[in-house]
Amino acid sequence: MKHKIIIGLFFFLQTHFFAQEADLLQQRIDSIFVSDYFRSSQATISIYDLTANKQLYQRNEKLLMRPASTLKIFTTAAAYLFLGSNYNFRTSVYHTGEVEDSICLGDLYVTGGFDPDFSLNDLDSLVSEIKNYGIKQIRGNLYADVSVMDSLYWGEGWMWDDNPSPFAVYLSPLNINDNSISITCEPSNVGSPAKIKLTPYTNYFQIINRSVTTESGKSTLTITRDWINRSNSIIVKGNFPKADQPITTTLNVFNPTFYFLNLMKESFERNGISFKGIVDTLTLKSDAESIFSLERNIEPVIMNTNKTSDNLSAEMLLRTLALNFADKPATAKKGIALVDSLITLIGLNPHNYTIADGSGLSFYNLLSAELLTEALKYFYFSQPEIFIKLFNSFPISGFDGTLSDRMKKSSGYKRVHAKTGSLRGVSTLSGYIRSKNSHIIAFSILIQNYVRSASEARSIQDKICEIIFETN
Repeated sequence: MKHKIIIGLFFFLQTHFFAQEADLLQQRIDSIFVSDYFRSSQATISIYDLTANKQLYQRNEKLLMRPASTLKIFTTAAAYLFLGSNYNFRTSVYHTGEVEDSICLGDLYVTGGFDPDFSLNDLDSLVSEIKNYGIKQIRGNLYADVSVMDSLYWGEGWMWDDNPSPFAVYLSPLNINDNSISITCEPSNVGSPAKIKLTPYTNYFQIINRSVTTESGKSTLTITRDWINRSNSIIVKGNFPKADQPITTTLNVFNPTFYFLNLMKESFERNGISFKGIVDTLTLKSDAESIFSLERNIEPVIMNTNKTSDNLSAEMLLRTLALNFADKPATAKKGIALVDSLITLIGLNPHNYTIADGSGLSFYNLLSAELLTEALKYFYFSQPEIFIKLFNSFPISGFDGTLSDRMKKSSGYKRVHAKTGSLRGVSTLSGYIRSKNSHIIAFSILIQNYVRSASEARSIQDKICEIIFETN
């Protein structure tokens, strides 16, 4: 009898203690929202103790908000769930015609497979394999087969004035160097234009250099691309004092398919392959023979997508989902159907939300804190292997990715694994916290419709994370 009383008392005290902690968490978070900051801005929150299987806090949790890049949680989770961790992106080269005495008498084709991390080094490796195949001269043309994707090079609801920022990257099944170009300018002799260096080096861009190196004064240097005319002309203008340090700017590239082809043509020259034909797009001939395929596993792609909030990677994952579960061409809409299937598995109705892209860059997206937290719960309880992969792919507070500079000097340091999101007037954070008592907490905080600096919204999110850690 005494033994039963002791056990009963233990559970009573445990329940009472948990209730006190929950009350404290609610009081501390509620106190944040008396700030004048929230007279005009909105916030939605959902916090769930996964270890205790108990809801800790909710505020406007069903309110639809723009998720920004926290939408990538759904894109990457759907990729893990439906494609699997063994999926490989593939970029392949083929030839038509005969190869005689190291001469390809036909055309060369390169087919895109949505690899978002394909680099110039990968391209040189691909060209080396062409040479190893025995081709040292190409008599025909170089074609890109990009028929696996529709012709929409941007997502629905992307903002036209995000051009030419590299985060608003143009989309293609054939990607290279993040479909971007880096331009470094450094002062020259006084009265002369600034020196310009492109990375990667290429003759693909026309450079219009109207800059002037000055003896002194304030820099008015601007570096942009003629995006308004859909041109890849790089325009540099303004005064650049000779004592200033070099400036590097990264810009997106219009029509990345032809960027890829021209870089490939230049790689031919570096690798001693003669080519004088044209470059263009064309569907692969049925009788073309395979030369080589370069593959990349999906796991590092998902890691990069979440850690650095890479928009290109997210959009390529969405179209890869479409390519593997629907007819060609792959479209965002077909990929979103798989994300909708994930929402159904979670137990919610996808028709209650709007998803327009894979990256969260679209202003059409509308999700709730409840939905994001339910997704995090679903993988913890129902897909533990994917939960671990997602947990490890999220940025870690004060340590890496988009959270590397946040919560460094607080109790939340290295305790938060979460996906960030940012648009104009929107700041979001969703993920997991390992609390003081080693519980795993799922949470989602969406803040929007503010006109002040985004840093204020982020500091509020960080404070809430600290409260969650300290009171559980």
